[in-house]
Amino acid sequence: MLTRYRVMAYVTAVMLLILCGCMVAKYGFGVGEDLTFAVSQAHGVLYIIYLIFAFDLGSKAKWPFGRLLWVLLSGTIPTAAFFVERKVVRDTLPLVNGARPAPANA
Repeated sequence: MLTRYRVMAYVTAVMLLILCGCMVAKYGFGVGEDLTFAVSQAHGVLYIIYLIFAFDLGSKAKWPFGRLLWVLLSGTIPTAAFFVERKVVRDTLPLVNGARPAPANA
């Protein structure tokens, strides 16, 4: 569950940076309109998947509403998802490790 969130956080953040570059090319230089459209559609679909995974992780980790909202919105702010993902992993990893059964003595 944590791994799929991490993957989607990075994918969403990279796609958002690519989208920002495409927007600069489109509106600043008048080129790449079709590419911008394709990247924006791909980012939209990937962001929806990110929302699902982040919400699933947040509900299982019992995050307060404010934190869940910040994590969900971090996919819309360029570079924010990189920093939020690190904090989420640092705070959630002990919960994941604590939930694992102790290895049996053989």
